[in-house]
Amino acid sequence: MSFAFSAFSLPPPDFEIASAFPEVVRLRQVAAAGDWASARQYVDSLPQGADRAFAVSVLADAPGVEQPLRELIAAAPDDVFALTVLGAHEVGAGWEIRTEARAEDVSREQFAAFHARLREAEKLLIRATALDPSHDAAWAERLNTARGLNLGQNEARRRYDRLAAHHPHHFTGQARLLQQLLPKWGGSWQAAHGFAQECLRGAPDGALNGGLVAEMHMEHWLDLPTDRERTEYLWQPHLHAALVEAAEHSVFHPHFRPTYGWVTVQGCFAALFSLIGDRARAAAHFRAMGNLASEYPWSYLGEPADAYVKHRDAAFAQG
Repeated sequence: MSFAFSAFSLPPPDFEIASAFPEVVRLRQVAAAGDWASARQYVDSLPQGADRAFAVSVLADAPGVEQPLRELIAAAPDDVFALTVLGAHEVGAGWEIRTEARAEDVSREQFAAFHARLREAEKLLIRATALDPSHDAAWAERLNTARGLNLGQNEARRRYDRLAAHHPHHFTGQARLLQQLLPKWGGSWQAAHGFAQECLRGAPDGALNGGLVAEMHMEHWLDLPTDRERTEYLWQPHLHAALVEAAEHSVFHPHFRPTYGWVTVQGCFAALFSLIGDRARAAAHFRAMGNLASEYPWSYLGEPADAYVKHRDAAFAQG
């Protein structure tokens, strides 16, 4: 996918997820109408190996879904679909309370409400995975609850291994375990770097999983305390080579198809090549996105729209 732009008529970034994935419009409509039969049919109809966590997250984020889902579960306690969507809704509500702030900036009251929501989610999702051990979206949400409830590295890896037994290259699951492996969540850079490479090496050509290499380097860069250390980190020759390899194995491979998460992955590569100063490669990733964008990684670089425009315009000016 590519787009051609005049240097003088670049459109603003479009952060609406439905612009990249038009099916989101329909999912939002059926959730708003309480048409859970159609929602279930859509999720069940996704092809083998599809990342159902995406569709579940869209349904879970729709306004007003909590009570109808509770009623569905009251009528059918073994409804794996309803258990998973409500569990995802509880996880999302909990993280909204907690915010993305570091732990020292989250109040005791926020943590209490956050953990209460995640414990409720755990009950629902444990039942869902017991009823259907292959349900990828439920396991993916249990990786979020493991992190939020501080259940530790071993438990998070156990949950990921249960997911991977049925879905060995599950991008959402891998992205969530990668977060758990970061030092800010009790992991280490060695573990995070190793897992990102594991995902890259094990993935089929053209799969998104190589994008986790870019995400891991973005996280490591952001975690460094000084501008000098950040600059030195980005200027490591092996880092540039690793990003080129990961991009060529994933979003720039001939077998690549724009599955869920592709805009974020392209954005991570665009942001990192911009920060490194390789504006030609950054421009290639920006062209692949058109004007599509996701909040991450641009929120790491300032106000997302401003950061996107700043780096895109610089890349196109020289790349």
